[in-house]
Amino acid sequence: MTTVRQLLEKKRNDVWSVAPETSVYDAIALMADKSVGALLVMEGSELVGIVSERDYARKVILKGRSSKQTPVRDIMTTKVLYVTPTHSLEECMAIMTEKRIRHLPVLEEGRLLGVFSSGDVIKATISEQEFMIEQLENYIKGR
Repeated sequence: MTTVRQLLEKKRNDVWSVAPETSVYDAIALMADKSVGALLVMEGSELVGIVSERDYARKVILKGRSSKQTPVRDIMTTKVLYVTPTHSLEECMAIMTEKRIRHLPVLEEGRLLGVFSSGDVIKATISEQEFMIEQLENYIKGR
């Protein structure tokens, strides 16, 4: 069973973040520049929230707010679900599916180690399954 720690070792681990006082406009511009759907919201080294394109659509656009005048703190999700390095790939997928989220930060003793998107988890799952299929095919063929 693959763990988050093993996935972190294989994954390019760029973590993009903003401060709570950053304008929503600047946060969305950073998401677009980095081709990501969410940013962690950090105060120093402390994770205080997460802001996503979904937050922008629901809490700025639909409410007629100005993205240049609205700080990220006003729209971010503050109850951030996260995993630890000991969580399994399957546990990550279950959390993401059950809670309908697309991004999971990885924390160890309060320290941010990385973040996984649903795409990262799906890609790792497919890779793991392809490896298992190959091993089973080789076993069946007697190699």
